[in-house]
Amino acid sequence: MKKYLENLINNDTEFLDIINELITNDTVLQMKNYLQHYETTCYEHCLTVSYYCYLICKKYNLDYKSAARAGMLHDLFLYDWRVRQPDRKGFHAFTHGKVACENACKLFKLNDKEKDMIINHMWPVTLYLPKSIEGIILTFVDKYSAMSETFEVMKFKLFMRKSFRYTYTILSLIII
Repeated sequence: MKKYLENLINNDTEFLDIINELITNDTVLQMKNYLQHYETTCYEHCLTVSYYCYLICKKYNLDYKSAARAGMLHDLFLYDWRVRQPDRKGFHAFTHGKVACENACKLFKLNDKEKDMIINHMWPVTLYLPKSIEGIILTFVDKYSAMSETFEVMKFKLFMRKSFRYTYTILSLIII
């Protein structure tokens, strides 16, 4: 997680109060053991999504508490989605919202809006649009976050390739 975002989150006591029950739960903390997008853990991804949903919904006088909670729990699936598991039916993109909601409901009391947000956050991959504006915000923040996390790694890899190529070319010219 980027340092500036980590500092913002750590200094936002209202946000931390809303999600404290979630981020201190041992099962939720297990999300730190699974990579979500390249080098970002599932926990970091969910925390980022949760915080941005909270900020956006609060700014527009929406249900920012449900948005923050659903954002933190939207990927509570607790498996490495890159590894095919025999007991899992269907592709991860289509099924993990439901799995995350089932896992979250075993641990916490969720309202109907939070459940819907978690289950339907993968729209348009899944066919069902979230029923609330907060759910739509979660859907788009999740996509934005996933793309940012992926782009950050791709940008670094591209930079490394270019620098290696330029260094190799310069060293070759020096040696010749």
